[in-house]
Amino acid sequence: MASASRRAVIGRLLNSHVYELMQELKDCKTILDLGCGSSSPIGGLRAFSANVNLVGVDAFAHSIESSRRKGIHNEYFLMNVLDVEDKFGRKSFDCVVALDLIEHLQKKEGNRLLEMMEKVARKKVVINTPNGFLAQRAYNGNVSQIHRSGWTTWEMRARGYRVVGVNGWKPLKGEFGKPIISPARLGEWISSLTTPFVRHKPEKAFEILCIKDLETRAIITLS
Repeated sequence: MASASRRAVIGRLLNSHVYELMQELKDCKTILDLGCGSSSPIGGLRAFSANVNLVGVDAFAHSIESSRRKGIHNEYFLMNVLDVEDKFGRKSFDCVVALDLIEHLQKKEGNRLLEMMEKVARKKVVINTPNGFLAQRAYNGNVSQIHRSGWTTWEMRARGYRVVGVNGWKPLKGEFGKPIISPARLGEWISSLTTPFVRHKPEKAFEILCIKDLETRAIITLS
């Protein structure tokens, strides 16, 4: 039992963004995953509910086919994420998420994406992104990996988002989220140990998980 508890704690530290994401989404039954890529952590929701409907959207057929083989989502759409409002309409999903996506867009496009996500979602919108601008080049010839914008705790809060710090202290990781300290396994471990300290101080975290509660906002407005 003690060993299992230790593994659970270690797993939470090493995958803080996944743990926080699962906690936010476990009450959502329909989720639109924008820029889903080939290995979205969204599939972990099936541990909470076998009835959850997960829809993946990506502009790259290879990523969608890889994700489909893994059985992560129930349905897929090959399309530009900036067309989601026209495709799905307003209030069509409990939650709309964009994990490690918005930083690949220009600022103007990113703001437009946020506006559309907030229209398509009924309950909440969830964004995961580096804390501020993180320079990143193309990877394996894929120019979509380039980072074109940065998003801060302060601006996301100004838009009405709750912000949680994830993936450890910002100075401990660099491009592609790789640890600064070598060897990489040691660097990841040291970074994970800082995770509890940045959770409530997201401005110091490597990444930020941003959540906008749309239903709560509506109740407050009506009252």
